[in-house]
Amino acid sequence: MVDLTDAPPIPTGPHQSDASQPLRRVSHLAQLAAVVRACPGLHVRYSAGPDDDARRHSIDTESGLELPGLSVNPLDAEEWWTRPLEDWLARQLSQYRHLAEKDPDRMAWILRGAICGRGPDCEPLLRDVEPVAVLTEELLEEARARYEENFEAGRGPADEDGES
Repeated sequence: MVDLTDAPPIPTGPHQSDASQPLRRVSHLAQLAAVVRACPGLHVRYSAGPDDDARRHSIDTESGLELPGLSVNPLDAEEWWTRPLEDWLARQLSQYRHLAEKDPDRMAWILRGAICGRGPDCEPLLRDVEPVAVLTEELLEEARARYEENFEAGRGPADEDGES
């Protein structure tokens, strides 16, 4: 059984900045998996955080256009996924980790909201965002290690023998 004493409470309304109520921190992949199982519809975002994102939307950097919501990566596994949820989460967290590595002001946090479109990389865009928790560096490092151990990280269709 997973100990969820440090797991984030699931908010019930749109985010209101309140320094007296900091977001909970999720420190282990098993803990994140338990939260995702208990609360479908969660996403991960790498940014300066919920307070900063509450004041703006994402921007398509190539066109300069403002997107109608925040660019996110889903944490719910697709129905075709037959591997452990922790593998899915490790992959999802690792796909955009480079954003935080390039900009130390970015952090990983989980959120939910209403899908209002797709971004230029076909990623979901969320509006009416509810922050749920911050993901610790310890969790991100655990995810990276699991991703590198259990996947052929970075391999794509062009790397196969004509298969797609």
